[in-house]
Amino acid sequence: MIGILGGTFDPIHFGHLRTALEIAEGCGMEQVRFIPGSIPPHRPQPVASAQQRLDMVQLAIADETQFVADSRELDRAGESYTVTTLQSLRDDFGDEVPLAFIMGMDAFLSFRRWHRWQDIMQMAHLVVMHRPGYEPDVSEWHGSSHVQQHCELQQSPAGRIAFQSVTQLAISATFIREASRDGHNLRYLLPEPVRAYIAAHDLYTTR
Repeated sequence: MIGILGGTFDPIHFGHLRTALEIAEGCGMEQVRFIPGSIPPHRPQPVASAQQRLDMVQLAIADETQFVADSRELDRAGESYTVTTLQSLRDDFGDEVPLAFIMGMDAFLSFRRWHRWQDIMQMAHLVVMHRPGYEPDVSEWHGSSHVQQHCELQQSPAGRIAFQSVTQLAISATFIREASRDGHNLRYLLPEPVRAYIAAHDLYTTR
């Protein structure tokens, strides 16, 4: 099974990386693909350039063979829609490989307002991250979609929903950008190669 973790990664940090590792282990994923978004709909433009964000992802995951940096959204002009990205992944990996789109609980609660959300479910499973001890309400979803055992995701290529408890690290890209602008040390918030890249390229220093 291939996990898909999208985001602006502006910059990527330990919150992204720890989450991806726990999801991969908990769901038995052979691979997690980090896909930086190009122009996210209804969100501000990223501060770092597309190439800089891709560079930082590559630096962050260089020592983790299970993680892959995927530039397909940056290579494609226009807004980044999940359904388009999943279709591209299906074109590459075929119809039988299980794909799992990783998302947070807030995103899941608004999922039925996403662009072509039904088509997303036709092309991938959903793996929804939540904090330890949280009991998600899945009453509005048909029982046939929700799985209790993550191994069930391996039995079909798409269409199921699983919930995964993950460690909640109180780190955000917004916090890192603001800390950088205020001249604070970014050490231990993100991988050292990423911290060095930010310093070398003078990123996140102006408001």
